[in-house]
Parts: sequence; structure tokens; C-alpha cells
Amino acid sequence: MWLHLSHSAMATDETLYERLGGQAAIDAVVDEFYDRVLADEALQPYFTDTDTEELRDHQKAFIAYVAGGADDYDGPGMDTAHEHLDVTAEAFDRIATHLDDSLRACGVDDADREELMRAVAALQDDIVTA
Repeated sequence: MWLHLSHSAMATDETLYERLGGQAAIDAVVDEFYDRVLADEALQPYFTDTDTEELRDHQKAFIAYVAGGADDYDGPGMDTAHEHLDVTAEAFDRIATHLDDSLRACGVDDADREELMRAVAALQDDIVTA
């Protein structure tokens, strides 16, 4: 699934999107991620009455954008998308752990995984509303 490259062997002008393996690889990690998240009983209330396929599609587009694979993202901003959910810091941490575990499970290089996790951590203030 993931095109696994050693971080040190990559060209410096290659985007995180390219290093991850492009859209197919992002699709795989997002699917792995949501399988984990939706199985987490503590997080299930956040997804009541949610079209999870649409959610997966938005997440795939968002991660592609954050990783440098798209010039724009036309979905809602993180604050708008999460403002009605009363997301707690604990829930954010659980979600981040599932993402980190999904990236590891898909064989993402440690440096690339850490880069993506830093980008996610920077969104915490927009997502945590409780």
C-alpha cells in the first residue's frame, strides 16, 4: 500500500504527499484510521448520524492537502467542522493516537509520520471545543 522510502534517501523537494505514496496511500491510511476510530466505543458518540463514507472522503482530501498533494481544499475548516461536537482534549488525543497507529500500521517512515502528526497537533485549538 504505502510506498515506503527511507527519509534520508528522498529528494529534499519531494512533498510529504509524494513521500507517503500519493492518493492511494492516503486513502489506505484514512480507511485504516476510521476503522480504528469507529471501533473505539469512547469515540462512537461523535459519529452518531454521520455519513462515514462522506467523512472518509473529506478526510482523504484534507490529508492530501495538508501533505502538499493538492493546491486547495474546499471542505469546511477544522473549526467549522467540529464546533458543534464539543470535542474534548481526551477525545482529540484518542483520535491522534489512532492516526499515529494507522500511519505506523501502513508502514509510514518515522520522520514522515512525525511531520504529519505535528500538522495534526497544530489543529488542536480549532478542533477541541469542550
